[in-house]
Amino acid sequence: MTGQQSSNASAAKTKTPKTRAPEDNREAISAADVEAYLREHPDFFQDHLPVLDILRLPHPTGGAVSLLERQVALLREKHRAMEQHMGELVERARDNERMGQHLHELAKTLMRADNLDAVLALTQDALRNELGSERVSIRLAHREVDDLHALDSSELATFEPLFSRGKAQCGRVPAEMLDVLFDDAEEIGSAILMPLGNESDHIGVLGLASESADRFEPDMGTYFVTHIGDLLAESIRCHVERAHAAA
Repeated sequence: MTGQQSSNASAAKTKTPKTRAPEDNREAISAADVEAYLREHPDFFQDHLPVLDILRLPHPTGGAVSLLERQVALLREKHRAMEQHMGELVERARDNERMGQHLHELAKTLMRADNLDAVLALTQDALRNELGSERVSIRLAHREVDDLHALDSSELATFEPLFSRGKAQCGRVPAEMLDVLFDDAEEIGSAILMPLGNESDHIGVLGLASESADRFEPDMGTYFVTHIGDLLAESIRCHVERAHAAA
């Protein structure tokens, strides 16, 4: 072998390998890479419209549909979901409007009450007739009311956790509280208990109950019940103070 041939052979052995073919690079791209790219470039198909003609997506009913057809179907599904959501919001707004009207009527009713007994009777009637409450109980602490609405010291102690909580309690409430408020407590499936007053001034307790376990749920809103309790508590306080001033 000549010197020139030996030099060529040595160079061939140390020659840098060729770069992989483009086909190898394409194979290295995963489906996740494609998805990530499309998410980062949502307008990709605007500049590559011909690609849409060859894309096919599986259809739930079998066969294949074009990407555009699938997108139209998805948009229709989203539109239906939005219509349903809007309908629910409208119905909720109507419920809130009705409740606001009931609160307004209750406030006017309480303003017309001549005495404490009338306050209790009118409130119970309003809660039953206007709000559709199956059972209503109002019990007062240390107030000059009949035995039906009075709470003695031991009964009042039962509601200490409710006053400490400082807001309404919904759903499955403690049985001992229901026993104080309702004669048929064993038939009650769910309830709302509202403290009247605050932790330092225990005026009483308002209870709404139903035989249905789903009527009053733990996560339901208590906005209107809280306002009803505030109206009732203030009306009771005013009549008690008026009675004491007249004595």
